[in-house]
This record gives sequence, structure tokens and C-alpha cells, in this order.
Amino acid sequence: MADDTLRSVEIVRTDGRFSMRNIRGGSIPIGTGKDGDFTPVELLLAAIGACTALDVDALTSRRAEPTEFAVTVTGNKVRDEAGANRMVNLSVEFTVSFPDGDAGDAARAMLPDAIRMSHDRLCVVSRTVELGTPVSTTATNHDGPALGEGGS
Repeated sequence: MADDTLRSVEIVRTDGRFSMRNIRGGSIPIGTGKDGDFTPVELLLAAIGACTALDVDALTSRRAEPTEFAVTVTGNKVRDEAGANRMVNLSVEFTVSFPDGDAGDAARAMLPDAIRMSHDRLCVVSRTVELGTPVSTTATNHDGPALGEGGS
């Protein structure tokens, strides 16, 4: 039986550049912020926003197709008292408009509930960030045993 709960991406370094790939063949370049490539922090913000945007769109667009739908995710990268980097003040802001009429009114009425449901129950990304979960790390030689382990 296959494990249908497993999700994964692969980060590959080629010619001094990194890219992320999924099992469906999609690819996103990753950088340090010196060029147009997304940084890991931007990808984290994008994951939070995209997860909740997809939830909210699925719930509201059943009632009416939005005339405008944008999500802005912000946060501050800080060094905490232990000297470790992390993000604080994470915020997701929706700018959504629906057409006039009964269907648009129904979608507008649904919007606050859809945002709340995504935040409280549906969005795996923001719920994982808020609840916290340990991250384990290992290193393996291509032709050899594990080099070491770390985790939090």
C-alpha cells in the first residue's frame, strides 16, 4: 500500500545554482536574493499565501467568480535572543472583489468564513507553521553511509 500522506520536493544544485523540483516535473529556481530567483523565506511566505488562497478560492468561487483576487503575505526576518534567525509578524492579507448581484453577494458573505476555515482547519502550511513540528536533517554520501544527523 502506498503512503498517500507523503509529500516531497528535491532541491538540486547545478552549476552553482539551486532549483526545487516536484515529482510532477515542476521546477522553481531558488536563490539568495541577489537575483530574481525566490529565496527560501519568500518560498515560505508564498507557501502560506498560496495554501490559504487556494482554500478560499475553492470555497468562494463556487458562488461567484472573483473580479479581483490577490493575497499579500508579509513577515519580518529577525535574529532572536539566542542569535538564531526566524520569521515574526507573519500576516496574510486578502484583496478580493466579486461582481454585483446575488452570486457576488453570496461569495462576499462566504469570504470571512472561508478565510477563517482555511486558517483554523484547512491550510496545512500555516497550521504547521503555527503549531510547529520538528524537522530532522541527515547527510548521506552518494556512495556511502550517513555523514551525520541533526534536528530540532
